[in-house]
Amino acid sequence: MIKISPSILSSDFSALGRDVCQCVAGGAEYLHIDVMDGVFVPNISIGGAVQKSIRKYKGIVFDTHLMIIDPIRYVEDFYKAGSDIITIHLESCENVGETLDKIRSFGIKAGLSIKPKTPVDSILPYVGKFDMLLIMSVEPGFGGQAFIESSLDKIREARKLLPDLDIEVDGGISKNNIKEVVDAGANVIVAGSAVFKGDIVTSIKELREAAEN
Repeated sequence: MIKISPSILSSDFSALGRDVCQCVAGGAEYLHIDVMDGVFVPNISIGGAVQKSIRKYKGIVFDTHLMIIDPIRYVEDFYKAGSDIITIHLESCENVGETLDKIRSFGIKAGLSIKPKTPVDSILPYVGKFDMLLIMSVEPGFGGQAFIESSLDKIREARKLLPDLDIEVDGGISKNNIKEVVDAGANVIVAGSAVFKGDIVTSIKELREAAEN
Protein backbone atom coordinates (compact mmCIF):
# COMPACT_ATOMS: atom_id res chain seq x y z
CA MET A 1 0.00 0.00 0.00
CA ILE A 2 1.30 3.44 -0.88
CA LYS A 3 1.73 6.29 1.57
CA ILE A 4 0.96 9.88 0.61
CA SER A 5 3.27 12.54 2.08
CA PRO A 6 1.97 16.07 1.34
CA SER A 7 4.81 18.59 1.24
CA ILE A 8 3.99 21.62 3.37
CA LEU A 9 6.39 23.68 1.27
CA SER A 10 3.36 24.21 -1.00
CA SER A 11 0.89 24.88 1.81
CA ASP A 12 -0.60 28.20 2.92
CA PHE A 13 1.83 29.15 5.69
CA SER A 14 -0.62 31.71 7.02
CA ALA A 15 -2.97 28.80 7.81
CA LEU A 16 -0.52 25.95 8.28
CA GLY A 17 -2.41 24.32 11.14
CA ARG A 18 -5.59 24.24 9.07
CA ASP A 19 -3.76 22.65 6.14
CA VAL A 20 -2.19 19.99 8.36
CA CYS A 21 -5.63 19.15 9.74
CA GLN A 22 -6.90 18.77 6.18
CA CYS A 23 -4.03 16.41 5.36
CA VAL A 24 -4.99 14.26 8.35
CA ALA A 25 -8.66 14.38 7.35
CA GLY A 26 -7.73 13.35 3.81
CA GLY A 27 -6.00 10.23 5.08
CA ALA A 28 -2.40 11.21 4.31
CA GLU A 29 -0.08 8.88 6.17
CA TYR A 30 2.92 11.23 6.23
CA LEU A 31 3.54 14.98 6.34
CA HIS A 32 6.64 15.99 4.37
CA ILE A 33 8.55 18.82 6.04
CA ASP A 34 11.23 20.39 3.85
CA VAL A 35 14.01 22.10 5.80
CA MET A 36 16.29 24.25 3.63
CA ASP A 37 19.29 26.27 4.77
CA GLY A 38 20.06 28.53 1.80
CA VAL A 39 23.44 26.80 1.42
CA PHE A 40 22.88 23.20 0.36
CA VAL A 41 19.94 24.51 -1.67
CA PRO A 42 19.35 28.16 -2.64
CA ASN A 43 16.19 28.76 -0.64
CA ILE A 44 15.48 28.93 3.10
CA SER A 45 12.33 27.36 4.53
CA ILE A 46 11.45 26.45 8.11
CA GLY A 47 13.18 25.31 11.28
CA GLY A 48 12.41 23.12 14.25
CA ALA A 49 10.27 25.74 15.98
CA VAL A 50 7.69 25.70 13.19
CA GLN A 51 7.66 21.92 13.09
CA LYS A 52 7.20 21.77 16.86
CA SER A 53 4.25 24.16 16.63
CA ILE A 54 2.29 21.73 14.42
CA ARG A 55 3.28 18.54 16.24
CA LYS A 56 0.07 18.79 18.24
CA TYR A 57 -1.78 17.47 15.19
CA LYS A 58 -1.92 13.71 15.66
CA GLY A 59 -2.53 10.82 13.33
CA ILE A 60 0.21 11.63 10.82
CA VAL A 61 3.91 10.74 10.57
CA PHE A 62 6.31 13.69 10.50
CA ASP A 63 8.58 13.02 7.53
CA THR A 64 11.38 15.59 7.93
CA HIS A 65 13.65 16.18 4.93
CA LEU A 66 16.86 18.02 5.86
CA MET A 67 18.24 19.81 2.80
CA ILE A 68 21.04 21.35 4.82
CA ILE A 69 24.82 21.20 5.12
CA ASP A 70 26.23 19.10 7.99
CA PRO A 71 22.80 17.87 9.15
CA ILE A 72 24.15 16.01 12.19
CA ARG A 73 24.11 19.39 13.98
CA TYR A 74 20.30 19.48 13.89
CA VAL A 75 19.25 15.86 14.24
CA GLU A 76 18.51 16.13 17.96
CA ASP A 77 16.62 19.41 17.50
CA PHE A 78 14.26 17.91 14.93
CA TYR A 79 13.84 14.75 16.97
CA LYS A 80 12.73 16.95 19.89
CA ALA A 81 10.46 18.87 17.50
CA GLY A 82 8.59 15.66 16.76
CA SER A 83 10.16 14.03 13.71
CA ASP A 84 9.26 10.38 13.16
CA ILE A 85 11.60 10.12 10.17
CA ILE A 86 14.62 12.30 9.45
CA THR A 87 16.08 12.14 5.96
CA ILE A 88 19.47 13.55 5.06
CA HIS A 89 21.16 13.99 1.69
CA LEU A 90 24.07 11.80 0.68
CA GLU A 91 25.62 14.89 -0.88
CA SER A 92 25.29 17.13 2.19
CA CYS A 93 28.08 15.87 4.43
CA GLU A 94 31.15 13.64 4.76
CA ASN A 95 29.88 11.78 7.85
CA VAL A 96 26.79 10.19 6.29
CA GLY A 97 27.00 6.93 8.22
CA GLU A 98 27.54 8.67 11.54
CA THR A 99 24.59 10.97 10.89
CA LEU A 100 22.28 8.06 10.01
CA ASP A 101 23.39 6.26 13.17
CA LYS A 102 22.64 9.34 15.26
CA ILE A 103 19.12 9.61 13.82
CA ARG A 104 18.42 5.97 14.66
CA SER A 105 19.89 6.41 18.16
CA PHE A 106 16.77 8.42 19.04
CA GLY A 107 14.51 5.49 18.15
CA ILE A 108 13.18 7.03 14.95
CA LYS A 109 13.66 6.11 11.30
CA ALA A 110 16.52 7.38 9.16
CA GLY A 111 16.18 8.26 5.50
CA LEU A 112 18.83 8.82 2.87
CA SER A 113 18.18 11.02 -0.17
CA ILE A 114 19.93 11.40 -3.51
CA LYS A 115 19.72 14.21 -6.06
CA PRO A 116 18.70 13.56 -9.68
CA LYS A 117 22.30 13.34 -10.93
CA THR A 118 23.53 11.09 -8.09
CA PRO A 119 23.67 7.41 -9.11
CA VAL A 120 21.71 4.88 -7.09
CA ASP A 121 24.75 2.70 -6.43
CA SER A 122 26.33 5.55 -4.45
CA ILE A 123 24.13 4.52 -1.51
CA LEU A 124 25.67 1.03 -1.30
CA PRO A 125 28.12 1.82 1.54
CA TYR A 126 25.18 2.84 3.74
CA VAL A 127 22.69 0.03 3.07
CA GLY A 128 21.55 -1.25 6.46
CA LYS A 129 21.92 2.15 8.10
CA PHE A 130 18.74 3.74 6.70
CA ASP A 131 15.06 2.80 6.64
CA MET A 132 13.94 4.76 3.59
CA LEU A 133 15.54 5.92 0.35
CA LEU A 134 14.31 9.25 -0.99
CA ILE A 135 14.83 9.73 -4.72
CA MET A 136 14.59 13.34 -5.80
CA SER A 137 12.77 13.57 -9.13
CA VAL A 138 13.47 17.31 -9.36
CA GLU A 139 16.42 19.41 -8.24
CA PRO A 140 15.97 20.00 -4.49
CA GLY A 141 15.14 23.43 -3.18
CA PHE A 142 12.23 24.62 -5.32
CA GLY A 143 8.56 23.67 -5.51
CA GLY A 144 6.54 23.38 -8.71
CA GLN A 145 9.19 21.76 -10.95
CA ALA A 146 8.43 19.20 -13.65
CA PHE A 147 9.09 15.52 -12.96
CA ILE A 148 12.40 14.27 -14.42
CA GLU A 149 11.43 11.21 -16.47
CA SER A 150 14.78 9.45 -15.99
CA SER A 151 13.85 9.16 -12.31
CA LEU A 152 11.68 6.18 -13.21
CA ASP A 153 14.79 4.16 -14.11
CA LYS A 154 16.39 5.15 -10.81
CA ILE A 155 13.31 4.02 -8.91
CA ARG A 156 13.36 0.65 -10.69
CA GLU A 157 17.06 0.22 -9.95
CA ALA A 158 16.56 1.15 -6.30
CA ARG A 159 13.65 -1.26 -5.92
CA LYS A 160 15.76 -4.15 -7.21
CA LEU A 161 18.53 -3.20 -4.82
CA LEU A 162 16.22 -2.61 -1.83
CA PRO A 163 13.26 -4.97 -2.27
CA ASP A 164 11.96 -4.59 1.28
CA LEU A 165 12.72 -0.94 2.02
CA ASP A 166 10.50 2.13 1.70
CA ILE A 167 11.31 4.10 -1.44
CA GLU A 168 10.07 7.68 -1.40
CA VAL A 169 9.95 9.94 -4.46
CA ASP A 170 9.76 13.73 -4.29
CA GLY A 171 9.19 16.21 -7.09
CA GLY A 172 6.70 16.89 -9.84
CA ILE A 173 4.27 14.12 -8.94
CA SER A 174 0.58 14.56 -9.74
CA LYS A 175 -2.42 12.37 -10.43
CA ASN A 176 -1.26 12.27 -14.06
CA ASN A 177 2.03 10.45 -13.36
CA ILE A 178 1.73 8.91 -9.90
CA LYS A 179 0.78 5.52 -11.36
CA GLU A 180 4.05 5.34 -13.30
CA VAL A 181 6.02 6.23 -10.19
CA VAL A 182 4.30 3.57 -8.09
CA ASP A 183 4.58 0.94 -10.82
CA ALA A 184 8.33 1.64 -10.98
CA GLY A 185 8.61 0.68 -7.31
CA ALA A 186 7.97 3.71 -5.11
CA ASN A 187 5.66 3.32 -2.13
CA VAL A 188 5.96 6.73 -0.40
CA ILE A 189 4.84 9.63 -2.58
CA VAL A 190 5.62 13.26 -1.83
CA ALA A 191 3.23 15.74 -3.43
CA GLY A 192 3.18 19.50 -2.96
CA SER A 193 1.29 21.47 -5.58
CA ALA A 194 -0.82 18.43 -6.44
CA VAL A 195 -2.22 18.47 -2.88
CA PHE A 196 -2.27 22.11 -1.81
CA LYS A 197 -3.33 23.93 -4.98
CA GLY A 198 -6.90 22.64 -4.67
CA ASP A 199 -9.10 21.11 -2.01
CA ILE A 200 -6.65 19.14 0.11
CA VAL A 201 -8.91 16.23 1.06
CA THR A 202 -10.11 15.78 -2.51
CA SER A 203 -6.60 16.05 -3.93
CA ILE A 204 -5.24 13.33 -1.63
CA LYS A 205 -8.13 11.06 -2.57
CA GLU A 206 -7.53 11.64 -6.27
CA LEU A 207 -3.83 10.92 -5.95
CA ARG A 208 -4.50 7.65 -4.15
CA GLU A 209 -7.12 6.57 -6.65
CA ALA A 210 -4.82 7.40 -9.57
CA ALA A 211 -2.01 5.38 -8.01
CA GLU A 212 -4.08 2.32 -7.26
CA ASN A 213 -6.26 2.09 -10.39
